[in-house]
Amino acid sequence: MRASQLDACWIKSRHSNAEGNCVEVAPLGGGAVALRNSRDPDGPALVYTAAEMAAFLAGAKEGEFDHLV
Repeated sequence: MRASQLDACWIKSRHSNAEGNCVEVAPLGGGAVALRNSRDPDGPALVYTAAEMAAFLAGAKEGEFDHLV
């Protein structure tokens, strides 16, 4: 789905850097969450269910992805 097709209010982390290397998120109806690349605001958006986002965030908080950076 194209991010420009969503009627969404996009937000990004205060930890985003000046080079624009960030991911923006937007809450959608029914608890879904959309993600997009901030450098391509009209490009593709990935849409996840509330359960998918909860699982990902729980893993991130527990450090499961720390080896990636």
